Amino acid sequence: MATWTPDPSFYPSPRMAMQAAPERLAYVAMLNVEGGPDALGMVDVDPSSASYGRLLRRVDMPNVGDELHHFGWNACSSALCPYAPHPHVERRYLIVPGLRSSRIHILDTKPDPAAPRIVKVIEPEELAARANYSRPHTLHCGPEGIYVSALGNGKGDGGGPGGVFLMDHETFEVLGQWEIDRGPQFLAYDVWWHLGQDTLITSEWGTPDMIEDGLNPELLLGAKYGHQVHFWDLRKRRHRQTIDLGPEYQLALELRPAHDPTKAHGFMNAVVNLSDLSSSIWLWHREDDGSRSGRWAMRKVIDIPAEPADPDLLPPLLKGFKAVPPLVTDIDLSLDDCWLYVSCWGTGEMRRYDVSDPFQPRLTGSVRLGGIVGRSRHPGGDADGGALNGALGGALNGGPQMVEVSRDGKRVYFTNSLYRSWDDQFYPDGIKSWMVKLDADPDGGLTIDERFFLRFDDEFRGHQIRLEGGDASSDSYCYP
Repeated sequence: MATWTPDPSFYPSPRMAMQAAPERLAYVAMLNVEGGPDALGMVDVDPSSASYGRLLRRVDMPNVGDELHHFGWNACSSALCPYAPHPHVERRYLIVPGLRSSRIHILDTKPDPAAPRIVKVIEPEELAARANYSRPHTLHCGPEGIYVSALGNGKGDGGGPGGVFLMDHETFEVLGQWEIDRGPQFLAYDVWWHLGQDTLITSEWGTPDMIEDGLNPELLLGAKYGHQVHFWDLRKRRHRQTIDLGPEYQLALELRPAHDPTKAHGFMNAVVNLSDLSSSIWLWHREDDGSRSGRWAMRKVIDIPAEPADPDLLPPLLKGFKAVPPLVTDIDLSLDDCWLYVSCWGTGEMRRYDVSDPFQPRLTGSVRLGGIVGRSRHPGGDADGGALNGALGGALNGGPQMVEVSRDGKRVYFTNSLYRSWDDQFYPDGIKSWMVKLDADPDGGLTIDERFFLRFDDEFRGHQIRLEGGDASSDSYCYP
């Protein structure tokens, strides 16, 4: 729906977005693990509210088996870009795909942002017919529409290639496959871009049949999961370059480009190194002085080692290694491009790095909650030794997973569930899902907000978080 003036949550630059009012509401994808429908939850994140840190309500999906995963807005600040301006479209609709069902749900957040309603459902048959893809995974609002990565082909047979398709950001019609020439790209995962560099970037996880039943040890040890990054001409929709991290670096996942459009770099995580179970963070950058003519390069800038552990405390998948891997499964970059947050789902650690010099990251803060072995507790218990907001009073399972940072960079939220079949492998006692909030100190430290601990009902596990009005991983900008 068009408006007379630009949506007030659109900002020309990340600097201006950082000056916006704090968020009051968070939306959370909630996976049902007891056979019912998944849901989208609305969480009160206003510290002055009597219901702060609580789930206000949820919207149940109309079907079961969706496995809601990564979702996002129909439009955002990129609508102000000069080459494809759509300043009068609203940031109004949440586009919520089901990774396992290939079904896409459209939710209208107006007139009451805390009570969105489903207004359209795109069935998998329509997605396959119009884009020849299945298993939609990640979406981003671009200047001319909604970009969605997909892991599977349109046959729905569990195979590839995966890729990217485009949706109209007002009618929500699937427009079709984005790629004109995909080159050697076959595996898919994340998609994002440098609008100022006319470059789109994609990463790799695996085809649906490689991931849906859990991590396959044979495929992992055979280095069959994704370990390449692809660079594309954004305007011409053509593959331009592949960078291979090396087959030992398995599961090349989350892409976090610099928000400043004059900068030509970004960060990506590789979940596991087969030689030592470490995780790593990689920087992509131009090989030359940053001009648009140069080729892209990548270098490893952070290594996070595995931690020795008693085999009796490890799940069957890890007992033989006698160590718990960090399993970095998500990262997020603050809007000022100064702070990188790294979720270590295996060890239960959230790390904060100063990346103001992206080639020389510096660890400045860390907290621990959960973890395969550590099971670190949240400090927010009540006076009777119970737990805040219905949380378990004892050790926590799961660990920092999907992380989201507020626009002003002062607040960090995360949940503890990755993907149902993978949860069950690494936390076989069953994940009791929770969401927490950290305060990001100006000096680089991290502090757990003792007032905020949301314990989801046992039938649900929380995954991705989106913040009302935008956050650090939803918007892209065309002005510095």
